[in-house]
Amino acid sequence: MKIIAIEEHWNSVSIRDALDRLPDEARDESTAFNAMGDNQARLEDTGQGRIEAMDAAGIDVSILSVVTPATQALPPREAVALARDANDEAISAVRTHPARLRAFATLPTSDPQAAATELERSAQLGHVGAMIHGRTGARTLDDLAYDDLFATAARLGQPIFIHPQIPSNELRDAAYRGLDPLTDLGLATFGWGWHMDTGLAALRLILRGTFDRHPDLQLVLGHWGEMLLFWMDRADSLSGIAKHLQRRVSDYITTNIHITSSGMLQERLLRHALDFTSADRVLFSTDYPFHQPTAAAVSQFFDAIPDPADRAKIASSNAETLLHLT
Repeated sequence: MKIIAIEEHWNSVSIRDALDRLPDEARDESTAFNAMGDNQARLEDTGQGRIEAMDAAGIDVSILSVVTPATQALPPREAVALARDANDEAISAVRTHPARLRAFATLPTSDPQAAATELERSAQLGHVGAMIHGRTGARTLDDLAYDDLFATAARLGQPIFIHPQIPSNELRDAAYRGLDPLTDLGLATFGWGWHMDTGLAALRLILRGTFDRHPDLQLVLGHWGEMLLFWMDRADSLSGIAKHLQRRVSDYITTNIHITSSGMLQERLLRHALDFTSADRVLFSTDYPFHQPTAAAVSQFFDAIPDPADRAKIASSNAETLLHLT
């Protein structure tokens, strides 16, 4: 069975260096996770070491994406140049291993119009979508400044993967600090904050009417929907007061949003996702290198899907359809 993993991270050395030069108040502290263990070496390897890691997990194709926060924490001029260089570098890796790799573009969202332009250029290069984060500085992703970006994505059939990022310092002060520093950081990132921030970004896009203006736009959320599926019934209550929307909130979730596993290969999470969305909307990913499941663990995950047709969809055919890989 062919397996495509769609959230498999890499990093540009130039982006890493630029982020390291930011003043303390502008830094994303979660970049510390990128340097833990052998993560940094694995992130910066898009060559033979990457292919060997895929083979060890039984993965046929990986979709590369620049690790958080990519260029979104950088000033506009620097972000534009580094995003362009990173996208060229990713496509070079894809062309070296055309049967094994594809790539999401990284976009300079600190300049919304440049982000739309870079998405168009990247699509022409061969990128299969883009990965962005829910906020750039104080500007949320549903700000109408990004409407051209979403219009471009819808027109080109380029899905947008919204990836977690650390909450703002203001929100961290209000809700995520006051414990010891390491616990504070964990609570604001993988323990809670990353996922709440990302699910909220998607929900705000719905409530802003983004999918009414761009009905062909498709999003991807990792970590089994970044809490949004788990709270979908309650979020659907917003439909009663959001009278400007053409459909119910839950309709947008099940027709414009795709869900991926992000290395969380628990059967109970899969069952819950399939209770709230269809098997046509579920994708596979390992969140490499932060999760490195064995081939046996990957096989066990797919064995837990009883319907062979659904198994094939989640393993590869959904990704092939969404990313136009065929």
